[in-house]
Amino acid sequence: MTQTSDAASEAAAAVQDLGNGGAARRRVRVHRAWFVAAVTFVTIIGAAAFRSLPGLLIDPLHDEFDWSRGTIGLAVSVNLALYGLTAPFAAALMDRFGIRRVVALALIVIAVGSGATVWMTAPWQLLLCWGLLVGLGSGSMALAFAATVTNRWFTERRGLVTGILTAASASGQLIFLPVLSWIVSEHSWRPAAVTVALAALAVVPFVWLLLRDHPADVGLKPYGAPEFVEKPPPVPGAARRAVNVLFSAARTGPFWLLAGTFAICGASTNGLIQTHFVPAAHDHGMPITAAASLLAVIGVFDVVGTIASGWFTDRFDPRRLLAVYYALRGVSLLFLPLLLGPSVHPPMVFFIVFYGLDWVATVPPTLALCRDRFGDDSAIVFGWVLASHQVGAALVAFLGGVARDAFGSYDVMWFASGALCAVAALMALVIRRGAAAREMVLVPDP
Repeated sequence: MTQTSDAASEAAAAVQDLGNGGAARRRVRVHRAWFVAAVTFVTIIGAAAFRSLPGLLIDPLHDEFDWSRGTIGLAVSVNLALYGLTAPFAAALMDRFGIRRVVALALIVIAVGSGATVWMTAPWQLLLCWGLLVGLGSGSMALAFAATVTNRWFTERRGLVTGILTAASASGQLIFLPVLSWIVSEHSWRPAAVTVALAALAVVPFVWLLLRDHPADVGLKPYGAPEFVEKPPPVPGAARRAVNVLFSAARTGPFWLLAGTFAICGASTNGLIQTHFVPAAHDHGMPITAAASLLAVIGVFDVVGTIASGWFTDRFDPRRLLAVYYALRGVSLLFLPLLLGPSVHPPMVFFIVFYGLDWVATVPPTLALCRDRFGDDSAIVFGWVLASHQVGAALVAFLGGVARDAFGSYDVMWFASGALCAVAALMALVIRRGAAAREMVLVPDP
């Protein structure tokens, strides 16, 4: 009788354990951090719509207003420079006012700037709308935004998440570039500018309703964190903090190496290929829609390459990854003048696929090195490094237009950028690793 009772008790306990296990399995949910990352991904996609347009505007604006390509390139360069220079201040503003408010306002500014271009009649209006307003708005949603979300919501898988969020910009290019090129070809450039404005506005409700500033806002630990992390209080003096962090970081060698390599990255991607590839291909007889479609293919493989780079960054030395990325990019640029022609052929497709895989694969290892060297200030430091990226892009966007006006082709720009990429590969190898948060020279607040 006792044995029977014991057996019954053990069976009941086993059933209870099984039930508890089933309940535990039912309670397993996807961590909220992944939903925040998804909203961030969609937000960056929406903002990426405007970045698909500048290269498509050069020829239409030149034909309609008889503005020189150098003048149009200057407006694009102001946009690109502000995209970078705004980023560190935006990261500090997110610490002060929250991610949601800053990003929602940035999207509205992008929409206003893009939509207002339909009434412009003078070059200064292009500089104001597309250069100043869209540059400021997009800078507030730059990769510093992705860095802030990653640092707050994730302890594990940071490299992978950085790669995914970086790829969002390429996904936006993939979605919008073919559509915008068709609109420009069939209906002129003004409807394309309106489309960009509407795309930015469409993302605002998602940001306001779904994005949260910190895991503590919903009572959660960061993904992979061993314990709960309290939400830090708002940090006053956003502009002063951004400048102080710059002064501190600028007294370390790794900051200048990271800034220099990322400036070359921007010069060889946003400044050169994204801005001038379509008009350069058109110079060789390729239709604008075909050239724009090739840029969209870059966006496809950029997604793959950037996510893979994030995975590699979690496992390999980011300095060596950067050296490989820049070296391969430089070699590919040296061959590009031989590939341009009136039609799409296999060698050109190979270049597009290769360049797409390498496009912003540099971001995850660069951000990892910033995090490694600058600790809690890494998002703001990365904002300044991104500023150098966009200054390089802005310089080449302007010089590319000037070179085209002066020499009748872009060949000199392809060769010069290829050489710069070789320099960047060497710079990446000499970056010192370590917890530079301990080594930075602190600058007292005034």
